[in-house]
Amino acid sequence: MSEITLLTSSSSSDTTSMLVTFIPLVLIIVVFYFLLIRPQRKKDKEDAAMRNNIQVGDEIVTAGGIIGIVFSIKEDTLVVETGGDRSKIRIKKWAVSQNLTVHEQQEAARAAAKEARMNKSKSKKVKVETAESDIEKD
Repeated sequence: MSEITLLTSSSSSDTTSMLVTFIPLVLIIVVFYFLLIRPQRKKDKEDAAMRNNIQVGDEIVTAGGIIGIVFSIKEDTLVVETGGDRSKIRIKKWAVSQNLTVHEQQEAARAAAKEARMNKSKSKKVKVETAESDIEKD
């Protein structure tokens, strides 16, 4: 009977020590996910959305630093007009790093987001002022 007790207590301590060993590893993975992986995925999605929303006439900057105006769009390539002599270059969509043209929809979305933040901060101020006035009344 004592042998069974020794075996079960040894087994539970081994399980506990294994958990204690793996908890820091799991925490490190979680921290890396929230600090590195998640923000990078968000940035990649924003970049992909920017590339998909390019329109003819937009001013873009390529990864190589070439600045030009989009002349035509095909499935995975763009024809960009650059320079004063109006030379045209065909590039891949993935090479676009920035779209310098602000569209009305994007500007409206930014304005709405800014207004929402302002309303949120104003409501916090009102709550604080209300709480302070309630405290003063007491």
